[in-house]
Amino acid sequence: MDPLEDSDPNSDSAVTSPSAYVPPLELTEGQPPPIAANGGLSYMSRERHGDAGTHAAIEAALEQISSGVGQAVIDLIDGSAPGPVETKWGLGFRRYGECVEHIGERGLEAPEGGIVLPLRYTVFEHPSYSVVPSNALWRDPSRASDADALRQDERDNVRRALFFPAVVRDARRIAEYHRGLDPTTPECMDKLGVALAHCDSECQNFYDAAEVERVFYPEMEKLLLDFYPDAREALVYNHDVFDKDYQGDRTEDQENKNPGVNANYVNFVHNDLNDNSGRLRCRELLTKNLRNFGREVQFTEAEADALMSRRFLSINLAKPMETVCQNPFILCAWPSFTDQPYITNYRVYDDRVGETTRFTYRPGHEWYWFPKQEPTEVSMLKCYDSVRDGSVSRWSFHSAAIDWTAPRDAPCRKNVVVRSFVFF
Repeated sequence: MDPLEDSDPNSDSAVTSPSAYVPPLELTEGQPPPIAANGGLSYMSRERHGDAGTHAAIEAALEQISSGVGQAVIDLIDGSAPGPVETKWGLGFRRYGECVEHIGERGLEAPEGGIVLPLRYTVFEHPSYSVVPSNALWRDPSRASDADALRQDERDNVRRALFFPAVVRDARRIAEYHRGLDPTTPECMDKLGVALAHCDSECQNFYDAAEVERVFYPEMEKLLLDFYPDAREALVYNHDVFDKDYQGDRTEDQENKNPGVNANYVNFVHNDLNDNSGRLRCRELLTKNLRNFGREVQFTEAEADALMSRRFLSINLAKPMETVCQNPFILCAWPSFTDQPYITNYRVYDDRVGETTRFTYRPGHEWYWFPKQEPTEVSMLKCYDSVRDGSVSRWSFHSAAIDWTAPRDAPCRKNVVVRSFVFF
């Protein structure tokens, strides 16, 4: 079944509350339709009794699991002969080390300052679902069998992915690959969806969520407004801290705006937003202040619609706490993947269904990193842009990676990542 046709949002069972905000699917001009569920529309179109479509999303996830399409991909991979797995995109590898060996055997090289790295891409060309830890389903004894199935499916996402070799260029040398393009300018962000900024932060303790909100959020909002002189407003709304070696309390506390400390890095090619979630996440922040870790905002629906009728975009900003030696953050430039569909991943909360995206491998993907990124260097990546006529990048995608050339005792990346919206 075509994943875009697995649900009819216009059927009687999909009547939506008049108060629900359902953004239109606003594809970039020339972009193929996404691989998505629910006719490509947000699950807000399936809202019932204020559930934001979460029940419909969970039922769709369970139906997909029972259909066996995910297990079929795992069986295909597991049933392949030892060694590389032949895919329609090229040779993929089950294990990181196998891909490293392939890189060495083939003598694959990168330009000066670059590196060739194994990157983990999905090979599952169907939508995927992730029920977040805070969802009430996990605490409902009557749904124990559903929880088991969903938990196993989440683990199986890794089994439906392979490592592929990717050339990663030095982003500080972008002008060498795109003549005259300065990586520290809005022009670079508009063309490639990635950029580099400078920040001497006065935040002393990035593990203190309250201090990060009080000190670092305003710094990042100022950085964005300086970076985009034509912007009217910038809103930083949450952050994550990554530190595998952290010895303190990692507990997440959403009510007190504390994201906790992540022990794991997202070694999976993805983007945080898409055509639906870029607009929906912005509006729920403006009108509901929903999961906003920053300064409170409260717009009427009319005010939010007016603000969002002009250009707005979402940018993630990643700042190291110390020089990055391992688990670098790498970014893919927009022009290199505009001809391929993204694959929607649904993140199901109790009160919203977020949409992130995954991508299948292409040899022509244009990857960048900032080798030995310093604490004053802020890497910027675009997660969404409301301009969709093809004149600017809509987004980039990104991943963490393991640098196999680094010393074995190289410390893992310690950094803070903030998420923002910028309004023009």
